[in-house]
Amino acid sequence: MKVNKKRIGIGAAVVLLLLLSGCSIKTNDAYGPMGNLLLAEPEPVDARSQMAIARYNHILTQAPLKEDERAELLFQRGMLYDSVGLSGLARYDFMQALELKPDMAEAHNSIGIHYIQQMDFIMAYESFDSTLDINPDYDFAILNRGIALYYGGRAGLAVSDLSRFYEKDKRDPYRVLWSFIVEQSVDRNKALINLAEHRKALDEDNWATTIVDFYLGKVDETAVIAKLVEDVNSQKQLNDRLCEAYFYLGKYHSDIGNKVTAANYFKLSLSTNVFEYVEHRFSRVELSRLREKRKEDSIDSEQKNAEATQ
Repeated sequence: MKVNKKRIGIGAAVVLLLLLSGCSIKTNDAYGPMGNLLLAEPEPVDARSQMAIARYNHILTQAPLKEDERAELLFQRGMLYDSVGLSGLARYDFMQALELKPDMAEAHNSIGIHYIQQMDFIMAYESFDSTLDINPDYDFAILNRGIALYYGGRAGLAVSDLSRFYEKDKRDPYRVLWSFIVEQSVDRNKALINLAEHRKALDEDNWATTIVDFYLGKVDETAVIAKLVEDVNSQKQLNDRLCEAYFYLGKYHSDIGNKVTAANYFKLSLSTNVFEYVEHRFSRVELSRLREKRKEDSIDSEQKNAEATQ
């Protein structure tokens, strides 16, 4: 993760304190008011990434390359495209890389994430299976396959992958959160029991542990926002944390039925422009799911009204 070394000045720190002092988020979802929030300044496109893309373009068009070398460069350029939000170009490069080098585990994993975003879950499963066939210890392919199964309506199967991912680092709050998100869609009571147990081993120095505490009802949204600004020393770091926090707050509200509040949180996560984070990628998936659910609810309501008038 590249970090902008420019520090937040005294003026910005004062603004953060003022925002936090008035940051109360109501959960009455009739209107979805969310109080005074800490808003991100959208992340600008990194000039270094743009220059790196230009260099890759030159090498790929001018230099004599072996197939393995070209595949690696295509993959690296695809990763850069992803980091600046050019997902279509990234996907094309990953596919080109795989044509040249079918056993590139990283490319299978990356293209699989794009398939999730496109809601093409069958292709996503195949991509992550391919990744794990090539490299069984590829941790994030295990996570991503579990997420694909979850969004594909196979949460029961997803639990196994997310449990396996969690077991590899029990101090990581993000692993605990994803395990809980998937487990609760199968058995919420059991998931809460497991969440409380998993909380005991978490890294207290990781700010995201506070999100787990929020899920457990120990703190509120204000505490989550207050925690994420601690020790922040760059706008980039602040945006990264806001992207994550707003996604998980959105998931919480979505899962308890606060659809308007959830949608607003997902939009806030997207507003950070932290394109390479899974939280940013899946915020758009969550918004699509909310829209689909709204359509289904509208159709059900119309059918009930029609039956009532017969």
